[in-house]
Amino acid sequence: MQYPERITPYLCSLNHDTMIVITGASGFIGSALVSRLNEEFYNDLVLVDDFSNPIKNRNISGKKYSHKVDRRGFFRWLGRNHKMVQFVFHIGARTDTTEFNWDLLKSLNLDYTKKLWRQCTRYGLPLVYASSAATYGDGSKGYSDDHDLISRLEPLNPYGRSKNEFDKWALAQDEQPWFWTGLKFFNVYGPNEYHKGRMASVIFHAFHQVRDSGKLRLFRSHKADYADGEQKRDFIYVKDVVDVLFFLLHHRISANNGIYNLGTGKAESFNTLGNAVFAAMGKKPDIEFIDIPEDIRDKYQYFTQAGMDKLRAIGYQKEFTSLEKGVHDYVLEYLMRSNYL
Repeated sequence: MQYPERITPYLCSLNHDTMIVITGASGFIGSALVSRLNEEFYNDLVLVDDFSNPIKNRNISGKKYSHKVDRRGFFRWLGRNHKMVQFVFHIGARTDTTEFNWDLLKSLNLDYTKKLWRQCTRYGLPLVYASSAATYGDGSKGYSDDHDLISRLEPLNPYGRSKNEFDKWALAQDEQPWFWTGLKFFNVYGPNEYHKGRMASVIFHAFHQVRDSGKLRLFRSHKADYADGEQKRDFIYVKDVVDVLFFLLHHRISANNGIYNLGTGKAESFNTLGNAVFAAMGKKPDIEFIDIPEDIRDKYQYFTQAGMDKLRAIGYQKEFTSLEKGVHDYVLEYLMRSNYL
């Protein structure tokens, strides 16, 4: 494949005038990435999203950027301006795990990403996109990010299916961006998720329950081999997620192309999480258990834990924030003050 002369497909430095595209820029992870880039003096940012939600738009209030582009017109914009762009982070997606409209998920999570992939390939643009741990389904096939496993995964919901279908499609392509990675985000929590409603993290909901009632309600286990509250997830702080994204911005090596897990590599129980929230708020733990809603009960993951050897093998060495420290920071610095990242 021939690449534009302005792009050389190997590791090279980016200066602070680099134009970087972030889709889903007003969302949870996208806006946290914008903040991280601003901290590093990258301000020539192209924010792409549906900007019709005023609550969600608070995530980018005060952020520095050069362009704001509606997602529906983004491909036309990129066709006209691709020569100025040096990197694309595709974080935007329909992320509701209770969404069962396959046509909607196919349009936003699959077809849209395929079109962006083709444009990045055509224009010689490096691409990092968001996949999801929801692709692993019930975890019966493990949580390895080995490419050979991806075609055999059976997601539990249409959202996970949409992400896995794109992962499979990407791996099958002969024509690819010169550098690309897909990141399977595990259970991300942290500031800027105020707009997510039911889909906000357990930490977010736990804080508000404890603040308003003094108690925390967690899902009861409906499996005999798991005690109540001992369901475990790999919870990762959003600040760690954007650290990895920033690492990839500066380690664009085509030999490392592929799909990677992005968790901490350590599963923690919901009881541990709940106790961390109470501790951060200076309150005595008071946890009660409720049934998992029937509409998600048969699609509920009881255990997730990212295999992280693959990301470590390409040079990412920073330690991930422990759940206790992440919850403490999130609760005290953001939730209790209604602050944004």
